[in-house]
Amino acid sequence: MEFRDDPESPGTLDLGAFSISLTVADLEVSRDFYAALGFVVTGGGLDDNYLILRNGHAVIGLFSGMFDRNILTFNPGLSPSVGQLESFTDVREIQAHLREQGIELTETADPDSTGPAHITLVDPDGNPILIDQFL
Repeated sequence: MEFRDDPESPGTLDLGAFSISLTVADLEVSRDFYAALGFVVTGGGLDDNYLILRNGHAVIGLFSGMFDRNILTFNPGLSPSVGQLESFTDVREIQAHLREQGIELTETADPDSTGPAHITLVDPDGNPILIDQFL
C-alpha cells in the first residue's frame, strides 16, 4: 500500500484522482453552466447520459438518470491531471485498509481479483463515496 510522505501532497492513503459525480436533470443545461465556469468536456457523451468535464485539475462528472445522489469519487491509478500512474494503491488494498480501520463498505471488490473494480461507502453524514479503479 502506498502511503504519502510528500509534504506538498498531504494525506496518508493515496486514493487517486478526485472528482465529484453530480446527478443532473438536463445534461446540456448543466454542461453549458459549467462551460461558463471554464470547464470543457473531456469524456462521455450526451447519448451515454454522462459527461466528464475538466478545468485544470478540477474534474466534474455530470450523470443523468444514473445515480440518486451526488457522489464523491476517487480513481486509483489516475493522477490529479488524470494521467495514468505507473504505480498506485490497488482498490483491493484500499478495501483491506478501510476494513482494518472499521469502516463499513456498502459494495466490495473481490479480494482475489485483479484489474478494474470498485468499492463504495457512506460517510457519517450520508454522503456516498465511490472508489473506482478502471485500470
